[in-house]
Amino acid sequence: MITLVPKRKFEVPVQTACISPDVFKCKSKTEIANMPVTEGNRNLKLGDLFEINEDTTATPDITINGDVSKVKRIGQAMRTGEIVVNGDCGMHTGEKMAGGKITINGNIGGWSGNDMKGGLIEVHGDAGDYLASPYRGTATGMKGGLIVVDGKVGSDVGCYLHGGVLKIAGGAGRFLGYHMSDGAILVDKDVDTRAGACMTGGKIVITGTIPEVMPTFTIDNVKPKVKVDDTTNVAGPFYVFLGDLAEHGTGKIFVNKMNNPQLKTYEKYL
Repeated sequence: MITLVPKRKFEVPVQTACISPDVFKCKSKTEIANMPVTEGNRNLKLGDLFEINEDTTATPDITINGDVSKVKRIGQAMRTGEIVVNGDCGMHTGEKMAGGKITINGNIGGWSGNDMKGGLIEVHGDAGDYLASPYRGTATGMKGGLIVVDGKVGSDVGCYLHGGVLKIAGGAGRFLGYHMSDGAILVDKDVDTRAGACMTGGKIVITGTIPEVMPTFTIDNVKPKVKVDDTTNVAGPFYVFLGDLAEHGTGKIFVNKMNNPQLKTYEKYL
């Protein structure tokens, strides 16, 4: 196991796509310390910013102890192994991830899990805006894998989702699942407006409250429970809405019936 500890508090963004089990594999401590990183506009080496310790008998592959909320691209494109971060983590964590596991014992920054194809990201805290979402102007969202968040998430989460599963124990901001075409999003608490806007496929499951369902969705039925993925079934009852009809979509939004009495007026259309 390689353990990284920040030598000081970072005041500007740090780019560290090299922090990955695939990159560290079979490299010596000296080789790892000499890997290139940037801090702001300065080109540095990983050893300039982190204390690096090695224990060949311990797991996981990489442990980071301390606040790395300014450190971006941890676990980028990783395919195997495990990273544990004991502290807050920066943006773009797990971007293009295809396998392995990243555990964050803290909060995680925006755009994490962007273009994710496989693996697992566990966040034992909150997540920022654009979780599992692409950069503005692109449509390459999450394609596979699983992201689990114990806390709440920001806005525009799961945009252009093409596959994979998001399980969010806290609430979610606006435009959840914007333009999603496949995959599943489960939110165990409240969700803000515009959920599922422009979605064409996939499912969003909301067990808490939602202020409204967009008028471009139509109610289809009421179901006693819903299957999120192969490991998770959620008891309802749930209103089932289809859409986004403005996009000729066939996506489904499942909204907890008991927690959303304001939606009872839709029942006359069943």
